Amino acid sequence: MGKNRLLKHIPNTITCLNLFSGCMACMAAFSHNYKSAFLWIFAGAVFDFCDGYFARFLNYFSPIGKELDSLADLITFGLAPSLLCVSMLMEFTHLFSGVMSEILPLFGFLIVIFSALRLAKFNIDTKQSNSFIGLPVPANALFWCGIAAISQSMVFKESYYMWILLFLILLFSFLMISKLPMFSLKIKNLKWTENKIYFIFLIVSIFFLLLLGVSGLTVVIVWYILLSILTKKS
Repeated sequence: MGKNRLLKHIPNTITCLNLFSGCMACMAAFSHNYKSAFLWIFAGAVFDFCDGYFARFLNYFSPIGKELDSLADLITFGLAPSLLCVSMLMEFTHLFSGVMSEILPLFGFLIVIFSALRLAKFNIDTKQSNSFIGLPVPANALFWCGIAAISQSMVFKESYYMWILLFLILLFSFLMISKLPMFSLKIKNLKWTENKIYFIFLIVSIFFLLLLGVSGLTVVIVWYILLSILTKKS
């Protein structure tokens, strides 16, 4: 009895580790430590995968676990990448004076707002068990990790890069709440005929990551979006 009572807390404990990773990622992002932020977001993604796995393996599901998972995801995959955007936009405040220099970084918070909307829609939608409608928040977070890596590896001082960032913030905020069908990365077996889209995505993604490193995450997520569009069922 005592052992079973202890086991049922394992999934929620792992979810809390996801939440802790998200908090650490937020601190790193706000300190312009993009590499550390990526590592903590990646750690959160690992914990996010493990909590679901152990919940299924131990057959311990609860309403509080579902809500806790969404709250942790909002911090790790919503607030952390949002702060990455705020941090990157702060590098362009010198281009403005007065109130505009204070308002500019606030556009980065659109990411966490639309991430919250995406997670809320996901929680009440019964049609997203085997696929997704709209860009999942973890995918959005990985996209911004790649953008942050690019911004550190290259010197972006021109104002046009700021406008690109603002455009991407608006675009990916929209993608999260859009009705675009996107395939799931969860597979039940290793059969090529049933999972060829997944394997094609994985092979090309590994190539991009080996070639570009962390910066390749941006290309991988763009590839994920394009492949979802090309393979969507009418």
